[in-house]
Amino acid sequence: MDWSFLITLLLIGLIGSFISAMTGLGGAIIIVPALLYIPPLVGVGNLDMKQVSGITIIMVFITSLIGTLTHGQHKAVNRPLVFTMGITGFLTSFAGAYISKFTKAHFLLAIFAVMACIAAVMMWIPRREQGENIPAEQVQFNHVIAIIIALIVGFVGGMVGAPGAYIFIPSMIYILGIPTRVALGSTMGIVFVSSIAGALGKLITFQVPYILTAAVLVGTIPGARMGGLFSHRVPVKLLRRFLAVIISYAAIRMIYDALK
Repeated sequence: MDWSFLITLLLIGLIGSFISAMTGLGGAIIIVPALLYIPPLVGVGNLDMKQVSGITIIMVFITSLIGTLTHGQHKAVNRPLVFTMGITGFLTSFAGAYISKFTKAHFLLAIFAVMACIAAVMMWIPRREQGENIPAEQVQFNHVIAIIIALIVGFVGGMVGAPGAYIFIPSMIYILGIPTRVALGSTMGIVFVSSIAGALGKLITFQVPYILTAAVLVGTIPGARMGGLFSHRVPVKLLRRFLAVIISYAAIRMIYDALK
């Protein structure tokens, strides 16, 4: 195993987890293209999609766990919101995954691309931040609407094999009225709940390349911790704009893939 390859994976894990924990995203939207394209770009090696999938689910699991704990220390994780949306999304994703076997892949991708586009447009809408200094546990939300959002995102996410963190965040901010920092921290918790089954499934079926994954995790653990801490030093308005750029990229990429 080439050391330059392992060091490249370590750096991908470090930077990818930092951005993921800072923005509240699970990390798949960042880490999958990074693992696929960066190693061959710098001439150190190649990973196939099966290897990338195994590495990514473990990284997302670790990143979301550390991110949840870090955001929780800053009182930015609303546990009722995490359990309400996380468990609902977790259960409906199974139904979506089952039904997806009877649906064309491009149709599924098109549905998720439309949802991502709506989320991207929402993130560019100016919004006056309210409740920024309220502890997460004191933030109130409409449980019925939260369940409906989780039902839809979880179901469609299960169909296309994505947790949909970049749809959960705008939905929390603009539909439920959750303060931005609490939305980011709580989404990390939702992603953690959603990733448990996927991580266990990949591990017990031996779909995880252990040495390569270990190299990524060496960077992931400190990166997720630093990203979670840094998130609380960045102005909320800047965080929302950064999220808007990432979500817009995700929407454009999905539209491109759906039209191919």
